[in-house]
Amino acid sequence: MTFNAELCRNESEVESKLIVQYLLPELGYTPDTWHQEVAVGSIRLDFLAFAAQVVPFVLDANSPLSVVMEAKHPKQNLNNHVPRLRHYLTSLNVRYGLLTNGKEIRIYETLANDIYLKFQCTGDEIDTKLDEIKKIIGRNSLKAIEQKTFETQYPDVTKQPIPINSHSIIEPKRKNLMKVIAVYHHKGGVGKTTIAINLAAALRKKGKRVLLIDIDAQANSTFATGLIKFQFEEDDDLKDRNVYHLLEKSESNFIPDIVRQSKFFNNPEIDVIPSHINLIANQTKLVGFGASRIRLARKLEKVQHDYDVVIIDTPPSLDVYAEAALTAADYLIIPSDLKPFSNQGLLSVQNFIKQQINENKEGLGKNPITIMGILPSKISTNAQYLKHTFTKHKNVITERYNLPLMDSIISERTALSACLNRTILLGNMEIPDPKSIIDFAVLETSANQAATEFEFLALEVLNKMEM
Repeated sequence: MTFNAELCRNESEVESKLIVQYLLPELGYTPDTWHQEVAVGSIRLDFLAFAAQVVPFVLDANSPLSVVMEAKHPKQNLNNHVPRLRHYLTSLNVRYGLLTNGKEIRIYETLANDIYLKFQCTGDEIDTKLDEIKKIIGRNSLKAIEQKTFETQYPDVTKQPIPINSHSIIEPKRKNLMKVIAVYHHKGGVGKTTIAINLAAALRKKGKRVLLIDIDAQANSTFATGLIKFQFEEDDDLKDRNVYHLLEKSESNFIPDIVRQSKFFNNPEIDVIPSHINLIANQTKLVGFGASRIRLARKLEKVQHDYDVVIIDTPPSLDVYAEAALTAADYLIIPSDLKPFSNQGLLSVQNFIKQQINENKEGLGKNPITIMGILPSKISTNAQYLKHTFTKHKNVITERYNLPLMDSIISERTALSACLNRTILLGNMEIPDPKSIIDFAVLETSANQAATEFEFLALEVLNKMEM
């Protein structure tokens, strides 16, 4: 069988004529070993092919070696699709990815936390290059690699590939202890709370045990997760049990004593340490005691086996609460709209970390905080802005401030405020009923794009933490 690249005039024909009719059969994949339009959370894959038969279809850590195949329109530049393919491969633990527009075929391989170009040819060359392609992503080649890998990792187990639908043959050893992420910027209004709560929700959807800590006196995360249900001050059930009490004393008020479960915010729900407006009044009680700055870190150590990820929503300040949060954190995400006024605050953040935070962490015997990156947040979706200005704004971060930039982007979308401002009528009263953007997207299709952005953010975060 030969392939004629001229027959692929649109994306549908690249899928049908190149991938389904030519590549998959030539590479040895039978209908029971590949799937089209695979959905994994908010991710949509064009094709996913496995080395072994996959019935029923389950994608997990025990899945046999696989290949993602993505088809694009012949007029599209494949370079524009490499970042998304990187997300797919590194986040879903898939070894190879094929990217094609019919005129060009590329194969990428996942190595560590990135992907690298393994093979490239034109559509006209594919017949003569088919043997090379088979050696990389042919089904027999992958089966051989899978068998060799299995025998190396599990020499005492029967030399049989792991069935795709078996979760009990080998229980993988848990190698990652709890990771703590602070979402922080010295400037307010950059979307810290939106990112903290929806990242926590997206990670929880992926089966991670998540603790969200609100350490901002505005208590926006506490409100957003449905914990402020009272209508009158006398019914306030948070004032005597909130994040302040973790920092107040070392011998009492531990996380299990303070933690609440979010109320109908996300399915499954997440654990929350609430905040309260009284943090402002009580701050002076903490400032005079150096131990206040390290108590959160110490108390988190006591629950390090209870959670996979802790997300801390911080105040836009350089106060004792921000110091406590960053001292407790392993990683830092800095949300920014990338505009000049936000950028000016980055120097304060860098100095705060160098002069105070890392010194605190050294005293605790902990590694310096890792800046996961500047996360573009509240970014306009205007096409002209994205084409002409956004790139310049991103370059400033890496070139002038020498800070890493995250691949994910959180756009400014009305759905992100709509999901938090939901209410329900209870008798004559209007009760807050906020939802995570992930759950809100189930109710409102207009929220799908925003939900997808947080899906990608969660995948990128897990990848950077090697979880």
